Amino acid sequence: MKAYERLLKYVAINTPCDETSNTTPSSKCQFDLANLLKDEMQLLGVSDIHLTEHCFLYGKLPATKGYENAPALGFIAHIDTVSDYCEHAIQPVITENYNGKDLPLGSSGLILSPDMFEHLKALTGHTLITTDGTTILGADDKAGIAEIITLVEHLQSQQIPHGPICIAFTPDEEIGTGISLFDIDLFDADFAYTLDGSTEGNLQYENFNAASASFDIHGVSVHPGSAKDTMINACLLAMEINNQLPKHETPRDTAGYEGFYHLVHIAGDCGSAHMDYIIRDHDNTEFQNRKNHLLSIAEQLNAKWCAGTVELCITDQYYNMKDIIEQNIHLIENAKSACERVGLIPNISPIRGGTDGCHLSFRGLPCPDIGTGAHAYHGPYEHISVQSMDKVVDMVIELVKIYSTFSK
Repeated sequence: MKAYERLLKYVAINTPCDETSNTTPSSKCQFDLANLLKDEMQLLGVSDIHLTEHCFLYGKLPATKGYENAPALGFIAHIDTVSDYCEHAIQPVITENYNGKDLPLGSSGLILSPDMFEHLKALTGHTLITTDGTTILGADDKAGIAEIITLVEHLQSQQIPHGPICIAFTPDEEIGTGISLFDIDLFDADFAYTLDGSTEGNLQYENFNAASASFDIHGVSVHPGSAKDTMINACLLAMEINNQLPKHETPRDTAGYEGFYHLVHIAGDCGSAHMDYIIRDHDNTEFQNRKNHLLSIAEQLNAKWCAGTVELCITDQYYNMKDIIEQNIHLIENAKSACERVGLIPNISPIRGGTDGCHLSFRGLPCPDIGTGAHAYHGPYEHISVQSMDKVVDMVIELVKIYSTFSK
C-alpha cells in the first residue's frame, strides 16, 4: 500500500484526545486505531508487539543477519488528534493534479488559498488530500503513522538490510500527558525520531520551552447603583492583566525563535473570572522572564486591590531538547544526508511547539523530529500531498540504510 492509502484508512477512525480527562489514554477511541495498527504490524511480520493498557503500541523488526551490531533505530508517531473540529466523521477530499490556485473545501465555504498558505504554489501538479472544510484531516499525526508502517512494509518486501528497528505509537501527544508512561526499556532503541513535523525535509531538534498559566480572579459583585468604592469587576481585571502583556508577542505576531504569550481561554462575570495562557520561548532565560512577568502582574494587582484577588498557577510542561540533540548531532547530519539522497532539500528549523521527542530526549532517548509533509495542523485547512508522503518514506528508508552501516 502507498502511505497515503493508509492515511485515508487511519483518518476515518476518529481519535480526539480529551484534555479534561485524568486517564491515559484520555479517550478510549484511541484504542480503535491502536488495535488496527497492531493487526497490521502482525501481518507485516513485526515482532515483540505489545499494546499496553495505556494505549502504547510497541513493536520491533529484528536486525537483518549480519547487521546485529548496528544501533537500534526507533520511529515514533502519535495516535491521538486534537479535539477541535472533530464533531462528526472526517471526509477527506482528494484533488489530483492540483493547479496551485484557490481550492474550495467541499461546500463549507472555506478556501484553501496560496494567499494564506504560500507553500501551496510549490505543490502545483501534486495530488492533495484535504478536508471538506468542516473537520480536521488528522494528518497530525496519522501521516507519521502511515509513513512508518509503509517503511516497515518496504523494508520487508524489498529485503533491505537493516539494523534493529523499533516502532512505537503513542497516545495523548496533543495534550502532553501520555508520554510520561512511555516504556523506554521496552522500546529498546539507542536513538529515535518522531515523524510529527510538517514539510517534507524539515528536521527539527530545537523546540519551545513550554508552560501553562492560569489566573483565577476574585472580584466583588454588588448592585451597580451602589457600587462606589466597593465593586471589583473581575472581567475588567482580566482585561487589565492581558493589557499588561507585550502587544505583539502573540502567536499571530511571532515566528522562528520568537516566543509568545497565548490566551487560550477566558470566562467570567463581575464576581469572578478565569484565564488560561500558554507561555512559549526557545531561550531558557527569556522563558523564565516570561513567567516572572506574569508573577509580577499578579503581585501588582494584589497590592492594588487586596491579597488573594488574583491567584496565578504556572506549570512547566516541557523543555528545549537542543542541548541533548547537539550531543548526538549525528541524528541531524544523517537525516540531512538521507534527505539529499532522495532529492529533498533539508531544512533545519525550530519547532514552534513540542513533540513526544522532547520529553523522551530528557529521559535519555535522543529523539529529534522529521517532517511528514503535512500542513496547517489543528484546523479545517489541514492538508497533505501524496507525493510528499512518498518522499518522506523514501527518506526514512535511506536513513535506515545509513544507520545500518554504523556499529554501536
